[in-house]
Amino acid sequence: MTFEPPETKIVDRWRVACDGGEGALGHPRVWLQIPRDTGWVECGYCDAKYVHRDFTEAPGEG
Repeated sequence: MTFEPPETKIVDRWRVACDGGEGALGHPRVWLQIPRDTGWVECGYCDAKYVHRDFTEAPGEG
């Protein structure tokens, strides 16, 4: 049995809402605060990972 890896979403805001994205099959909407020191947070319901754009690196940079 294989499992899909949790989804990673790049966002522009430090506070994001997650509802599982599955409509009626999702989960209750929760608000997540992305810590400015790590730049990412995971949803406790669906394990989706939200990464702030400031913590991503464009190809060829860095």
